[in-house]
Amino acid sequence: MTPRSKYMTLRRLATGALVALAAVAGLSACAPLMVGGAVVGGSLMASDRRTSGAQIEYSSIELKSVSKVQSTIGERGHVNVTSYNRVVLVTGEVPTDADRQAVEQALARIENVRSVVNELAVMPSSSLSSRSADSILSGQVKAAFIDAKELQSYAIKVVTERSVVFLMGRVTEKEAAVATERARGVNGVQKVVRVFEIISEAELAELQAKPAPK
Repeated sequence: MTPRSKYMTLRRLATGALVALAAVAGLSACAPLMVGGAVVGGSLMASDRRTSGAQIEYSSIELKSVSKVQSTIGERGHVNVTSYNRVVLVTGEVPTDADRQAVEQALARIENVRSVVNELAVMPSSSLSSRSADSILSGQVKAAFIDAKELQSYAIKVVTERSVVFLMGRVTEKEAAVATERARGVNGVQKVVRVFEIISEAELAELQAKPAPK
C-alpha cells in the first residue's frame, strides 16, 4: 500500500469516527477539536485491559472534552483529546500559555477524569500537511506493533503530533520497552512519549485469565 493510499484509508476511518461522535453530541463539524478513540463492543470489550466501566466512560469523557475545549478557547488553536482508563492526554497547539493552562483545568474538572497529561504546545496551529503526515506515522507505528510477538497491539493507543508519538495503555515494563523501541524505529518519528500505566506480569496474567463477559 502506498503512503497516499494509507493516508486516504486512515482519513476515511477517522472521518467516520468523528461524524459518529458529532452526531451524538450535536456538534459542528468545523470545530478545531479532534477526538481520539475506538469503538468498544463485543470481543474488543472482552479483551480490553480496562474495566468495562472505564471502557464505557472513555467515550463520555472525550465527548465532554469537545464541549469543554470549545467553551474554553473557542476557535483558537488545534486541540486533540485522547482518553484511556480515565487519563486524558491533550495534544496540539494553542496561541498562549494561558490557553494551555485553561484547557488543562477545564478537562481536569470533567467527571471521572483521574489526571490530565498536558502536552499542548504554545505555537501556531499545525498545517494540514503536518497532520496528514502524523496520521500516516500513527498507522505505521501501529503496523510495527502487529508483528511483535511480545505485544498485543490492541492494548496500546497511538497518538502522533508534529512527528512526536505518544503511547497510552496498561502494559508491563517489558511491553512498554518493546513498544517504545518499535515506535522509535519507524522512519520519521522524532520522539516517543510514554503515557503508559505500568502493570505487573502477574496483573497481566490475571487479566488474560478472566472469562469474557456473557
